[in-house]
Amino acid sequence: MRESPSPRSAPTQAPAPGHSLPLWQLLIHTAEAVAAVQKGRSLTEALEACPSAARPGTQALSFAVMRQLGLAQHLRGLLVPRKPAPWVDALLTTTLALACDASQYTDHTLVDQAVNACKRQAKPASGMVNAVMRRFLRERDTLIEQARQDPVAHWNHPKWWIQRLQNDWPEHWQALLTSNQTPAPLMLRVNTRRGTVADYQARLQAQGLSSQPFGMAGLLLDQAVPVHQLPGFAEGDVSVQDASAQQAAQWLLQARDARGQLLPALPSGARVLDACSAPGGKTAHLLEAADLSLLALDTDAQRLVRVQETLDRLGLSAQTQAVDAAQTALWWDQTPLDAIVLDAPCSASGIVRRHPDVRWLRRATDIQPLADIQDRLLDALWPLLKPGGRLLYCTCSVFKAEGEHRIEAFLQRQPDALRGMAPGHLLPVVEYPGDAPLTGDGFYYALLHKPA
Repeated sequence: MRESPSPRSAPTQAPAPGHSLPLWQLLIHTAEAVAAVQKGRSLTEALEACPSAARPGTQALSFAVMRQLGLAQHLRGLLVPRKPAPWVDALLTTTLALACDASQYTDHTLVDQAVNACKRQAKPASGMVNAVMRRFLRERDTLIEQARQDPVAHWNHPKWWIQRLQNDWPEHWQALLTSNQTPAPLMLRVNTRRGTVADYQARLQAQGLSSQPFGMAGLLLDQAVPVHQLPGFAEGDVSVQDASAQQAAQWLLQARDARGQLLPALPSGARVLDACSAPGGKTAHLLEAADLSLLALDTDAQRLVRVQETLDRLGLSAQTQAVDAAQTALWWDQTPLDAIVLDAPCSASGIVRRHPDVRWLRRATDIQPLADIQDRLLDALWPLLKPGGRLLYCTCSVFKAEGEHRIEAFLQRQPDALRGMAPGHLLPVVEYPGDAPLTGDGFYYALLHKPA
């Protein structure tokens, strides 16, 4: 059993384990980040506003809170029926989430530091925070058991999200929700223009980092490390990219028809479009694997800067343009394309392990507008392919409305489209043939091609 809180005797400058800043200071920034998410801002954006010295610790705490947010919010409602001011509410939610989890902080330290943080930001509420947390710790088991009767508190996902997974994946929905509560492993893509996978694996081993190869150029690290500790990262020898995302290059460059027969290889200098390219992982992988004349588009000019920075780091070259790919009159030169990668805007429901705030930012009403965008892009880009050309459609979503249902609808609209081999929906809780003991993010892939 954990110690009961004793705020007066606890250290007032308790450092956060692994970080030099005191916990109260990190709790202030974490509450600000949690409040931002509750207002609809992404955690990434909120963390960018955090002072650099506090950012690593704040990110770690924020991620932990996002994974327990449904439970913590329900508990706050039981303990404080009248919702406090936003920052105080976020501080209480943060502290409750950390107290529910297998926290690295003792109870008395967590409560003392939360009260300390509140005194510095919203002093009149500090007594209430202290009283609420002391009551929670006295009645923790009973309160958690009561809260978990609610599905949102039990699964830490919005109710609509739970229901959609139940409908789409009746055999896997519980495993998918549980999987989202664990951090994703660190997966690397070796730049094979600069060295082999085996050589880079040996470089990792020399630094005491064990890894397992997968796919065309992938390595799964047994233990995650900051990118600056990866040998040759700054020089472009390696990139961070999930295993599911790395499959795009394989399915496009080694394309097969529905019978499993290889389609003609893309010629050197083939004209390829990456229609929604930011942040540039698939763009870079294609250029590492083949000699292509590649155009990378994205509607967000700032995100397109990241694509160019990635290409520069890796020593690769592509044309980039900030434009809506569906508005073809603004960018297409009327010359048919050999291949298209359409990594369409989606709910990002497949990457919750990496972005635990996504589930709290999305709404049920977002899915149909996103599906409409996906349809619009498919219809606009299909005519740009030359005879024999291919289009790889993908989304980082586990919702069928953004995957299989979109392709089924497209094939009804485009009877001339032929469907090739692709894995369809990839789920992070299912092992696939040839995948080794490895599962990546939730993803969807469909290959479409034109008759030659």
